[in-house]
Amino acid sequence: MIVATKERNVLFDGFPLTESLYLSDVRPLIRQVILRYGMSEWRAAVLTNELHGHLGIYALLGVKMGILALEQFGAGEQELHVLSYAGSQPPLSCLNDGLQVATGATLGHGTISIAAQEHPTPSARFTKGERSVHIALKESVAERISSDIAHGREKHGTRHPSYWEYVRHLALDYWLLFDRHEIFEVKAFGN
Repeated sequence: MIVATKERNVLFDGFPLTESLYLSDVRPLIRQVILRYGMSEWRAAVLTNELHGHLGIYALLGVKMGILALEQFGAGEQELHVLSYAGSQPPLSCLNDGLQVATGATLGHGTISIAAQEHPTPSARFTKGERSVHIALKESVAERISSDIAHGREKHGTRHPSYWEYVRHLALDYWLLFDRHEIFEVKAFGN
């Protein structure tokens, strides 16, 4: 099945939803994620993770944060300027890939930038006109992710393929379990 989303596509006539096109561990999520979080999140998460090169936790969180930012402004893609506080070192910087795809704010367009700071955080400031919104991952969610990742490092090490399988499994679970309206703190500034 292919869903028409012409208004957001540059090359696709629709966005592919045929289950056989997706890997077996992703197939069960297609309908659930779309019903729960909408086609925008599904599309952005699929594109982000293909761009990112693996199913990443912070890349996925960047998608959820970016979609939430668009909702906060009632904006469409490419209408926001983004200042990310996630830094430029993985894994936290992977948030930036999700932010770019979800919001359409890209390095090429000059509408996303990375704040220079000593201690990066999973957060970003989104601006449209005179209004800004700061969105940050709740501390309880960040702690859960850190704990889960630490468990994987302890069990698998970081160089073994089983570690990346574990991270992928976590990302799939988080994708379905983490509602973007519940995992972030939002603070508005300006008019």
